[in-house]
Amino acid sequence: MTRYPCSWLWSCVVVMFRCLITYIYSEPSMLRTILIILLFVSALPFHARVTKVTKIAYPGGKCLIYRIGLKDKQHSPYTLQNPQQFLSPRSIARRQAQHLALDSTDLPVTPAYVQAIRDKGIEVIGMSKWNNTVLVRVHTQRALRKLDGLPFIRYRMKVMTAPDSIDERRRTNYMKSLNEWSETYNNAYGATEKQIESLHGDDLHNVGFKGGGKMIAVFDGGFMNADRIPALHNIKLGGLRDFVYPPSNDIFQEMDHGTMVLSAMAVNEPGFYIGTAPEATYVLVRCEDERTENLVEEDYWAEAAEYADSLGVDIVNSSLGYHDFDDKSMSHLYIQQDGEQTLISHTASMMAGKGIVVVNSAGNDGMGTWKKINFPADAKDILTVGAVNMNGVNAPFSSIGPTADGRVKPDVMAFGSPVAVLSGRGSIISDMGTSFSSPLIAGLVACLWQALPDKTAKEIIDLVRSSGNRSLNPDNIYGYGIPDFWLAYQKGRQK
Repeated sequence: MTRYPCSWLWSCVVVMFRCLITYIYSEPSMLRTILIILLFVSALPFHARVTKVTKIAYPGGKCLIYRIGLKDKQHSPYTLQNPQQFLSPRSIARRQAQHLALDSTDLPVTPAYVQAIRDKGIEVIGMSKWNNTVLVRVHTQRALRKLDGLPFIRYRMKVMTAPDSIDERRRTNYMKSLNEWSETYNNAYGATEKQIESLHGDDLHNVGFKGGGKMIAVFDGGFMNADRIPALHNIKLGGLRDFVYPPSNDIFQEMDHGTMVLSAMAVNEPGFYIGTAPEATYVLVRCEDERTENLVEEDYWAEAAEYADSLGVDIVNSSLGYHDFDDKSMSHLYIQQDGEQTLISHTASMMAGKGIVVVNSAGNDGMGTWKKINFPADAKDILTVGAVNMNGVNAPFSSIGPTADGRVKPDVMAFGSPVAVLSGRGSIISDMGTSFSSPLIAGLVACLWQALPDKTAKEIIDLVRSSGNRSLNPDNIYGYGIPDFWLAYQKGRQK
């Protein structure tokens, strides 16, 4: 997962303090500056503040997880002529509205193949129909020999070695009202005014387009207290699902990263905080395991994508990204960034063709050794979002392009240094990262699509890109720039 850029913030703070301590002896007035910096430091995001963590043994003991690739989908009881067997009416209607035909990737994994694997005494913990793969869990590599001779298996790939222990999260306390001690806002949007106005999202809201009728799936690692924070009580919830193995007992006691992402879109508290799509319906999906960093998380993401598709989701916000894993032999290389070579990017590249707009954070590696966007931010036909500050200048941590095959990335930019979000304690805070730039765009995509219901996913993506303030001269730092959603709407009406 793309981590917070807090380490560089702390480095800056340490340097500033050293300079100030040296200087304060000659300039007592600097005391006021120190107090200001102390307030800044106290506002930095710490997950330890919002989540209680204890160590537990890995559930079920040490194990290995493998991705099993299958050769075909023969002997399937499912047919493309009867999609209602595996897709919801909303999903089918979404494709029909965009004139998108079903294909063999939409057929579920052949049940007989899955049963044959189970009959060998192998535990199946997941599967992907779009990639025709199965996830299996074994205690030793030798156990996989039981699968020798099964004619439908194409390959086997280790995607995780379980650690000895993992963190177990517990719920924390939350506020029963928005920041009562904070400043009084003199506008309807409250803390979010500038971040929404910068995208001209308020213009769409003012004419009634607030995401109504659109369904947004939020892929993340947890949604701490999202079921209890009063400001989130009125969101329209379309589904909950956990694809991580082992699944959490409660996704609302996991990390609050997803809570913050969700808040940027869904909250509707006039005078305090209004998100970019307060009238949309939300599906909360846990597919990121923050306790480890393993290739298997790409399989979880693929399962999440197929689940979202089956429900009829219109937009996916994925504030997630991968390239460096605990097992370094599994880590990705830049040359793989063509939108196809990795399972997660290949999956994301398929989604516009199935009628879904994917909005993905670019990543926070701009100041590190990697620097480039993460996976699946390299995917084709998605909106990859980088971060700018309040002056429209790219944040130094925001990951850059291009992709290995030469495509412009990121696609667009939005506030990310900082962004007003709700923490897992239910308070309005300022946080940093492309993770929070992405939902600003995703929510307004829902509003734009509500306003232009006859457009396809790919047409919506093109409109957003073409409305960027650098669309005439895109580059690999800003992409097509900061989009103007009102301009995108006007352009869409003319076509």
